[in-house]
Amino acid sequence: MRRRLALAIAAVALAAPFATAQTDAIARFSSRLSWTMDDTRFGGWSGLELSPDGSTFVMVSDRANILTGRIERDENGRITGVRAGTIRPLKHTTGGDLPRYHDDSEGLAMAADGRIFVSFESVHRVVVYDNALVEMAHDLPRVPNYDQLQNNSSLEALAVDEDGAIYIIPERSGEIDKPFPVHRLRGDTWETPFEIPRRGEFLVVGADIGPDGRLYVLERALSSMLGFSSRVRRFDMSETALTGEATLFTSSVGQHDNLEGIAVWRDPAGQMRVTMVSDDNFRFFQTTEFVEYVVPE
Repeated sequence: MRRRLALAIAAVALAAPFATAQTDAIARFSSRLSWTMDDTRFGGWSGLELSPDGSTFVMVSDRANILTGRIERDENGRITGVRAGTIRPLKHTTGGDLPRYHDDSEGLAMAADGRIFVSFESVHRVVVYDNALVEMAHDLPRVPNYDQLQNNSSLEALAVDEDGAIYIIPERSGEIDKPFPVHRLRGDTWETPFEIPRRGEFLVVGADIGPDGRLYVLERALSSMLGFSSRVRRFDMSETALTGEATLFTSSVGQHDNLEGIAVWRDPAGQMRVTMVSDDNFRFFQTTEFVEYVVPE
């Protein structure tokens, strides 16, 4: 993603954020926090996972780094600060550093047993690490239609369900009127049980399966003059179909930065919270920010 958008997003620095999201949204904006670290590796955060109570996070960047930490909140649950650990590199299947073109990590998902799944662009693949130490990757079976995936626009959105099945959604569907395929891996076999209708110019950049068993999909659209617009859609999941499509929110152009990572969790009041992190593309005129919306039950 970082190379493809480098020129188009340059104009973002000249544009002030626009006012509000659409008024008929289901979700309600809760909080936003910009933050950084004194580390040249900081930035490009593309995948996000949160603990069930929303207090701790794991993130991967599109330069094959991983970061864990804690999110600080006030009495109303709004994000007020971040306490982060040390940025560490993701490792190759050999246990060594990832070679060039193997290091564009985009999607992140964590299973209940602690395994960490990461999807990559350029060399399109999904790998699994035994735990958060990410000391050695293990390749998963090659995804369907591998040879048709677009360079720098492929395996962005990754999720895992409570039974350990893996779901992957490519960023682009191939054609403007073609739905996005949702591939599922159980054991060693990929299948494509679902499709997500493509609506407008939004492209898929993140996904998560919430504690309610629904599929949440983060999408992004880019205006070369004004910045980004983000949208989150939610779907009910059965074994063979996605139903009950609902748009939780659509942000105004420039309201948020380049949101790419998404995690869904339930707060003490029983409400679903959608937490997202932005990929700043390592550009001085962009920012890393946590953005959170509340979805009332």
